[in-house]
Amino acid sequence: MQIDLDTLRHFFSLAPFLVDLGVEAVGVAPGEVQSRLVLQPRHLQHTGQAHAGVLATLADHSMGAAAQTMAPEGLWVVTAELKTSLLRPARGPELICEAVVLKPGRSLSFTEAMVWSVDATGQRTLVMKASATMAMVAQSA
Repeated sequence: MQIDLDTLRHFFSLAPFLVDLGVEAVGVAPGEVQSRLVLQPRHLQHTGQAHAGVLATLADHSMGAAAQTMAPEGLWVVTAELKTSLLRPARGPELICEAVVLKPGRSLSFTEAMVWSVDATGQRTLVMKASATMAMVAQSA
């Protein structure tokens, strides 16, 4: 499935939870997606760092979207398995996610993502690594 940035942004807009969080698509190539989230107080834990669920959601949807760029026509990508490794607290004004397809398939695709915290100077710090198995399912009418 050929996806350009406008199509990817529309794809993100179809997920109400992503819209509510404020996740935006910022880059796409076959098997690759980059996304961004400007952190707001509602994204934070009591410790002042971004909630792990926010990071996991950012990575999960970005990996799914990366797999969708390589999915056969008529199929949607859904998460079958998700693993996250939190490396350090995510603090700063924004998060960037880079997701890639490691191995595309007809029924399963294997993906990986890195989530970076970006500080006010633009310095990036790796805060999460994630991997997911994505399953292909028929689009319903």
